[in-house]
Amino acid sequence: MEIRASPVHSPAPPAKSQDLVAGDPAHLAITAVVDGGRTGHAKGRNKLTLFPLIFLIFFEVAGGPYGAEPAVQAAGPLFALLGFLVFPFIWAVPESLVTAEMATAMPGNGGYVVWVDRAFGPLAGSLMGTLKYVCGTVTTAAFPALCSDYVERVAPAISDGGARVAAIVAFNVVLSFLNYTGLSVVGWTAVALGLASLSPFFVMFGAALPKIRPRRWAVTAGEKDWKLFLNTLFWNLNYWDSVSTMAGEVERPAKTFPVALLSAVCMASLGYLLPLMAGTGATEAPPEAWGNGYFAEAAGLIAGKWLKYWIEVGAVLSSIGLYSAALSSAAYLLVGMADLGLLPSLFAARAAVFGTPWASIAVTGAIALGMSFSSFNTVVAVANFLYSLGMLLEFAAFVWLRVKLPGMARPYRVPAGTAGAAAVCGVPSAFLVLVVAFAGWKVYVTSAAFAVAGFVVYCVMAVCKARGCLKFGGAREGEFEGCRGCEGGEAGAP
Repeated sequence: MEIRASPVHSPAPPAKSQDLVAGDPAHLAITAVVDGGRTGHAKGRNKLTLFPLIFLIFFEVAGGPYGAEPAVQAAGPLFALLGFLVFPFIWAVPESLVTAEMATAMPGNGGYVVWVDRAFGPLAGSLMGTLKYVCGTVTTAAFPALCSDYVERVAPAISDGGARVAAIVAFNVVLSFLNYTGLSVVGWTAVALGLASLSPFFVMFGAALPKIRPRRWAVTAGEKDWKLFLNTLFWNLNYWDSVSTMAGEVERPAKTFPVALLSAVCMASLGYLLPLMAGTGATEAPPEAWGNGYFAEAAGLIAGKWLKYWIEVGAVLSSIGLYSAALSSAAYLLVGMADLGLLPSLFAARAAVFGTPWASIAVTGAIALGMSFSSFNTVVAVANFLYSLGMLLEFAAFVWLRVKLPGMARPYRVPAGTAGAAAVCGVPSAFLVLVVAFAGWKVYVTSAAFAVAGFVVYCVMAVCKARGCLKFGGAREGEFEGCRGCEGGEAGAP
């Protein structure tokens, strides 16, 4: 699946560590933000509240139905509709449940890196962080070029050459600065972008209702491409755990995370199903016509060119939201690794004005900018493979922490025992194994190289820490107040 046309689906010195006030059961023992750009969590005014968090999760995962068209092309309307109806229950819901439990139990930046580190140790945590960061930056890097592809339809001058380079650079720089101003700004911007990018599809669905013929939904493709079909579903409905890397920036995470994740699952699922029902039910287009970007053509057939152009504008707005959300997730992943002492403290350093991790945002933005000019065909396949390996490790950490730390304070708990928790992870894990099995030898080799690189990063950081040539922070023992004493089965601190 070609990423360019598939909008998925992206210093001041650190302070010394200090314990949190008793009564906060789960936060990292990292300093709070103070003047001077020190490390720690966000200032109160930059905390993420429920509504912006819902839309950030939405953009981490979907950003609208753009990019879902190849599912119709690969298997026909019937299987596309069934896929986007069923797949959220076997993949999105289990991943969201795991994310809600773990992010509320350990609401520090870094998310899944913290969970794996706690379950299997720092080497596993570091490898998890490295592999997931590769996935995040590859995803982030796709959107500037994608946005340029849409804009060039109305401004052909930026189709190539210096104008295209300037457009991609400007896209990266402006949105990196938006992230620098704080997650609260990014979150409310995501709300505006989400409403603007989804609105033409609600109009499309309304205009299509009188023209829908249910028999058209039963059509299947003559020659089915199941690999493309599964890849499209996976690409459009994964990354539910990405928001966990920003858990330390969320206001009242124990209450906010479960509600936000459930709302985002419903929002993303309907955001795919309704446009697909409208586009396939109200037009006679054969499955092979449903290439990337066909939603705009279908809208034109249903309501006229004005709706076609509106959807193309929505695609640009969606690309902006997708980039901002992916950049935030990847940047705060580095913050979490620095909080754990897996990366130098510089990556957790906060800007004095906005209280944001300026170094992590700058590094992630620079890497995304460099990769924006690359070809992503093989790289995206590698990213999906690494993401699958990371999710298998994440599910294993979830189940193992249920066994290892049964008394750990879990403000939200998946309503199942240890065996039930394993069962929740069973079906999505089987799908992940299928994704891994379908990968080609180039993906295996490239992924192995990234895994080796992750191990090298861990070893280099260990040497630098031992020799004192770089400054590290983060306590290795008792990072979470709520986990102290859990090994013995005791509940966390109240």
